Amino acid sequence: MSRLLITTTLLALGLAGCSGGEPQGPGQAQHLQPVDVAEVVSADVVDWSHFTSRLEARQEVDIRPRVSGVVDSVEFREGSWVKKGDLLVKLDPRPFAAEVKRLEAQQKAAQVALDKAGMEAGRIDSLVKSNAVSEEEADARRFLQLQRKAELASVDAALTAARLNLEFTSITAPIDGQVSSVFIDPGNTVSANSSVLTRVVNGRQLFAYFDIDERTWNQKFADVSAETGLAVYLQLAGEDGYPHKGSLDFIDNAINPDTGTLRVRALFEDNAAALRPGAFARVRLAPEKVSHSILVPETALGTDLQNRFVLTVDDNNTLQYQVVTLGTRIGALRVINSGLKEGQRIAVNGPARVGPGMPVEPRPVEIDTQALEQSPPLTRVDDSSSSSLLSAAD
Repeated sequence: MSRLLITTTLLALGLAGCSGGEPQGPGQAQHLQPVDVAEVVSADVVDWSHFTSRLEARQEVDIRPRVSGVVDSVEFREGSWVKKGDLLVKLDPRPFAAEVKRLEAQQKAAQVALDKAGMEAGRIDSLVKSNAVSEEEADARRFLQLQRKAELASVDAALTAARLNLEFTSITAPIDGQVSSVFIDPGNTVSANSSVLTRVVNGRQLFAYFDIDERTWNQKFADVSAETGLAVYLQLAGEDGYPHKGSLDFIDNAINPDTGTLRVRALFEDNAAALRPGAFARVRLAPEKVSHSILVPETALGTDLQNRFVLTVDDNNTLQYQVVTLGTRIGALRVINSGLKEGQRIAVNGPARVGPGMPVEPRPVEIDTQALEQSPPLTRVDDSSSSSLLSAAD
């Protein structure tokens, strides 16, 4: 009897334990990761190409004497601007002046000899008729007159050269420009066409030569010529932006087969003397045509072993993996050449703490487009119309 009571009690407790809890309700909603989401930016972009160069003066002349002699005086101030024809250096003129005087005297003697030979030749015909002289002697006097004439011409030429040499002792500036320092001091002997006295550089106009690779030229500048007036902007070392504006004025006639590049040149007018020959410079230029482009923040880009990608947000607020092709950078934004369309939404902060296929809680934000609001330079130097194009500059 007691054994039956214990068994009944245990069974009752077991049934109570199985039925004593409340029934399990439906699961609670899954917690979603909040993600900053924004629509991609679309804008008209100027695609700048960047190159490096060294500035060269359009005119640069080493001042060398045209005659040998001793430097008598220096007539310029080092570093000053001179005009064509200004006196720079004087050589000792005395030896050259003495040579001129010697040849002037020789010229007079030759003229007297010619006059005498002319008079004798003028009388020879009457003497021959009267048989006073022979034909042989008559021919000799005629030839003597011709000889004296040639001797006078020779002296005249030597005298002209001597006068030029005397003139060359005053060495003048062959171009307008800025003169360098004195290379050879007074009292030193200089050699004709060899010794360098100083250097004159016209820095008002400067050239920047640079090489454009064949692919870039064919893609962007195939329709450009030296007459197009394509603008080129220049930045010196230590400068912000590209404040110096020039134009493309020379395109070589062939691509270098060794390097696969085309040599071009930009001309810069520098009336403020801010540019100097030999300076390192970065230049940029862009085609006249603009492209309507999609831009995203750099923070939205992700990288895996093979691709650059962004995470798009579909209509169900689920992240999707999207491979993209990158273009140029504009401040904190990056041009997307392919992979995205206008109106698409992306995760602004990229794959940080989220991944493809993950449902998220979108948190709408605006992409900072301040870099696109800067006024860009024009791509043509002769284009005076206003422009609203966006500058794709680094």
